[in-house]
Amino acid sequence: MKTLVKEKDTAFKETERMAGSLAIVKCLLEENVEYLFGYPGGAIMPVYDAMYDYQEQLKHILNRHEQGAVHAAQGYARATGKVGVCIATSGPGATNLITGIADALIDSTPLVCITGQVPKHLIGSDAFQETDVIGLSLPVTKWNYQITDAAEIPEIFAKAFYIANSGRPGPVLIDICKNAQLGELDFYYKKCDFIRSYVPVPKAKEVALQEAADLINKAKRPFLLFGHGVTIAGAEEELKQVIEKTGVPAAWTIMGLSALETDHPQNVGMLGMHGNYGPNILTNECDVLIAVGMRFDDRVTGDLNRYAKQAKVIHLEIDPAEIDKNVKTDVALLGDAKATMQALLPLLKENKHKAWTQRFHDCMKMEKEMIIDQEMTPEKEGMTMAEVIRRINERTEGKAIIVTDVGQHQMVACRYANFQQHRGNITSGGLGTMGFCLPAAFGAKLGAPDREVVAIIGDGGFQMTIQELGTLWQTETNVKIVILNNEFLGMVRQWQQLFFDKRYSATELVNPNFVAISKGYGIEAERVSKREDLDAAIDRMFDHDLSYLLEVMVEKEDCVFPMIPSGASVSEIRLS
Repeated sequence: MKTLVKEKDTAFKETERMAGSLAIVKCLLEENVEYLFGYPGGAIMPVYDAMYDYQEQLKHILNRHEQGAVHAAQGYARATGKVGVCIATSGPGATNLITGIADALIDSTPLVCITGQVPKHLIGSDAFQETDVIGLSLPVTKWNYQITDAAEIPEIFAKAFYIANSGRPGPVLIDICKNAQLGELDFYYKKCDFIRSYVPVPKAKEVALQEAADLINKAKRPFLLFGHGVTIAGAEEELKQVIEKTGVPAAWTIMGLSALETDHPQNVGMLGMHGNYGPNILTNECDVLIAVGMRFDDRVTGDLNRYAKQAKVIHLEIDPAEIDKNVKTDVALLGDAKATMQALLPLLKENKHKAWTQRFHDCMKMEKEMIIDQEMTPEKEGMTMAEVIRRINERTEGKAIIVTDVGQHQMVACRYANFQQHRGNITSGGLGTMGFCLPAAFGAKLGAPDREVVAIIGDGGFQMTIQELGTLWQTETNVKIVILNNEFLGMVRQWQQLFFDKRYSATELVNPNFVAISKGYGIEAERVSKREDLDAAIDRMFDHDLSYLLEVMVEKEDCVFPMIPSGASVSEIRLS
């Protein structure tokens, strides 16, 4: 039955009487959701029943674990810039999402997470599969809400999508009681574009813009750091215009990787604990430090008491909470990175800074001789992770989306992967979630079907979400999976080697036959242990039409250098 309602600022609108479960599906369609990653269960079953008639419009992906669903939604969101959506039942279904939600919050990934809940009258009674998911998720969501009445559904869903992908993006959770799914409402959907007291995008002040421009124009040794905020804002071109006009050298956080082409002459490398030598030591020699869309994470700064104390700091940031949180800012430019750089650009003067930039290149030359050449073209018998990445670079020409898990392989991939296209790097940055890669790579491929997607995984992290091979198989999705197998929890082992006298406590892995497991899931696979077999195996992997798993046996006790020891200054970065 259809009726008419009058909105405050519109003419009469037609509504339709329907169940809450169907209204949820209609909300997702109104928000142009293409993929829904999830796992069914009792408390969300009415929504799954409603989805049955909309399988063409709303493609549900049956992941093998709820954590796989949320990571897949993250991968989709990161590859597209759209909101990723996942769905789970109450209790353990909801709690299994929490790790991915926490990961999305710290890495500013837009998600709408839907969970079922027991009926309203049972809340607080310790009913079967009842968990206080609102209380659990409160610290790790941008916003959450529990729907107890079907009439709330359209407004709450509209708010959720707006909050998730406005300002600094993040995860939103909607918990829906079963009685709200079964109840009825007069459905009418209006997208949300305003919430009172919520200001997602502040605007940089003219005075601050001029102050920042003056500092940059007068600087003798300016240095720009860029992070994930550049990609979120779609500000890659503005970033390039700023550094090319001013001649400022630029370095990236692992979340900022791929916002600037790897071979750009002013791209001087990676910041942080396993970053490049020059960007780290010269941070403590620059006179103006320009941070764009990055939050001065401890892995970038090292000891804050000895971080860039000589520099004037300009911080371009959309989230006011990040200003002065870790590093004292001299000029804060609050706002969207794209709009802020567009406003800043006309105030900047042409410059070169050739001698200053050459110092970064000199540092890179030294690092190349001492570390990179030995890793990329090693003389040792065993293969290194870096040479595998080099061969993948040659095959993909920097156009692939590289998805990494967490550990040594992640640092090696970030250091050596070649990126010539934006949104090419997807990794778990702030939370460092092992198990992220495989489902995230799957989601990324659905979001970017025309791009090659390569999952670089360690043998430890792979086993945390190995069951998602079943999702790849069932959906016939083409992801290239490369396991860099050193038979260790490599990053923890490296710390044990360097700082705990090689006391390898609980880090050596006895692994299963990954090739047999992959083939058991219907995915072609092979194992390579000799260097002379690597090139042909990589070619076979990329020539295969569907997903392919390549296990590469690498040196067991290689370390990733450079490295800043925990608690040290960026100036104390070690080359060996």
